[in-house]
Amino acid sequence: MTLFWILTGLLTALAALLVLAGGRRGVDSAPAGPADLARRELDELDELKARGLLTPEAWVTARAEAGRRLLTGRAQTVSAIFRPSDRRWVLGGLAMAGLGALGLYVLVGAPGQADQSYQRRVDQWAGELETLEPAQLAAVAARVVRHHPDDHQALVMLGTARFEAGDPIAAASAFRRAVALQPDDAQSWARMGESLVRAQDGVVGGDAEAAFREALKLDPGQLGARYFLGEAALDRGERQAARMLWEPLIAVLDPADSRRQDLERRLSVADAGAAR
Repeated sequence: MTLFWILTGLLTALAALLVLAGGRRGVDSAPAGPADLARRELDELDELKARGLLTPEAWVTARAEAGRRLLTGRAQTVSAIFRPSDRRWVLGGLAMAGLGALGLYVLVGAPGQADQSYQRRVDQWAGELETLEPAQLAAVAARVVRHHPDDHQALVMLGTARFEAGDPIAAASAFRRAVALQPDDAQSWARMGESLVRAQDGVVGGDAEAAFREALKLDPGQLGARYFLGEAALDRGERQAARMLWEPLIAVLDPADSRRQDLERRLSVADAGAAR
């Protein structure tokens, strides 16, 4: 906590220094603009004419051009005016922002609480499994797997938690380790395939399809595997294969279920397209 406040103070001081330095450059540096250059050119033209180095016609033409640039420069130049007191206002604003942040932390934070390491938080989560978010549950399961790499149930829990936490690649890795320990676990094969599909933004790739086929071979009742294999078959134009895969799935869904209606509609569309 002490290190946090030291860094906060240093960053606030650095921000103040940068703002004040920027304001200083704005006051001290005043480069000549187009209007200043055109005005000098007018003076030089008058001097050249007086010395007889310019003809009256050339002097009139050059002066008109310089005058045009002078008018243009006046129209385009916007001068920023800085006062010395502005720096004090800026510095005061930065100080107030820092004090406001400190006050907000005192109100909603826990200034007196000691730092808590990640491992201590995991220890605490391990006793509150029913209330954990998926990412926290994944952290607890990952620690169990580190200590017991051959714990099949822990790997399944880890894969499920990672999947729910939005990390499908890590979920697929956990399920892959689970099926390596128990190759007859149809559910983990199906969950691995689903994780791979999500990792590929809904595309049923070769690895996912192989996992689904293994799940269905072990357990024909794996309806999720049937659905994704039917998707892959329909994408390839294999209507009959898709129908064979989806018909058991349709049979267990209620006729009023929108999912059943969608599957039937898609099969009808595929049949109608093949009949043309």
